[in-house]
Amino acid sequence: MIKSSIALYSWTNGVIMIAIFAVVCITLVGILINFMSKGKPKDEETKEL
Repeated sequence: MIKSSIALYSWTNGVIMIAIFAVVCITLVGILINFMSKGKPKDEETKEL
């Protein structure tokens, strides 16, 4: 009776919000890695000169 009245897991709004949050986090990490990889060769080139 308790299981029928309390939904322990819902496949509707919660999963959608978690998926959107995961996509945003992956996008931000990708942008951060992109900025870091663009900055490293310029620093190494200036040190060599």
